[in-house]
Amino acid sequence: MPNQNKKTDQTVLRQQAEEIKSILGQRPVVLVGLMGAGKSTIGKKMAALLELPFYDLDTEIENVSRMSVTELFASYGEPEFRDLERRVMQRLLEGGPMILATGGGAFMNDQTRESIAQAGISVWLNAELDVLMERVLRRQDRPLLKNDDPRAVMQKLMTERYPVYATADLSIMSRDEKREVIAQEVINLLLEHLHRTQPVTH
Repeated sequence: MPNQNKKTDQTVLRQQAEEIKSILGQRPVVLVGLMGAGKSTIGKKMAALLELPFYDLDTEIENVSRMSVTELFASYGEPEFRDLERRVMQRLLEGGPMILATGGGAFMNDQTRESIAQAGISVWLNAELDVLMERVLRRQDRPLLKNDDPRAVMQKLMTERYPVYATADLSIMSRDEKREVIAQEVINLLLEHLHRTQPVTH
């Protein structure tokens, strides 16, 4: 009865999606984590499953500035880029319910972190070094890894950033698994969190 099972799965998913959206209200779900953690791929899958819009912070920054993230880093340096990132993030957070994938450094900004805490729900996609390296080395557009020893750079970023990422509302391991599986795990975790933190109404 594979078809019957599929129908049941879809019904459960639809119910989950409706429930999440009704409790979520106007809050966005913000995915944080290092480059290669799967924020965009898992985020897009979550957005499709929940029928919510998906936004990628880096893409929005590139649209606003008409430059790539790599070009922005090269032309203006990291502090200027982080300031632009913070402003674009603030605008997105006011856009209602969505799945929002952030750049690896966005959550490190105190103001951005505070804005996310007030406006949305943060989810850390945690990943081990080997998983991250295998994913990021497939792409050439990582300004922070343009270095003789990208693995050492990534290890340093993990040491600096993981304690801060750990302050996110929720966390899940992003591993060598289909994105559908991880996306569904995040959805289940999100629903549990929403139920747990929902204000009690009499």
